[in-house]
Amino acid sequence: MDTQKVDMFIMSKGEFFPTENIPYIREKMLALDDSKFAMISVQEFKEPKTALIISLFFGAWGIDRFYIGQSGLGVAKLLTCGGAGVWALIDLFKISQATRETNYQKLIAYLG
Repeated sequence: MDTQKVDMFIMSKGEFFPTENIPYIREKMLALDDSKFAMISVQEFKEPKTALIISLFFGAWGIDRFYIGQSGLGVAKLLTCGGAGVWALIDLFKISQATRETNYQKLIAYLG
């Protein structure tokens, strides 16, 4: 894989992944062939800032967890009204990192 393409991908989408995993992502992407890179470059990743805004306004109903693809946690949060507000408050601080982790897991699945 071309180093320049990988670096452009990381520059444009690096904020969607945990910072500590960026070197590993770069290493794995450099080992890819061009066809897999094309598939990865068109993938949609969830925006951590959007998840935070959703969590701020609709976190007590679990909409933030539905947004990042964690439907089970979304249902649990919905049924408990955000854990009586405690879970919703904790997610205000943790939802951005959870979004990055979910995006990272999705990328690793594509990298194989």
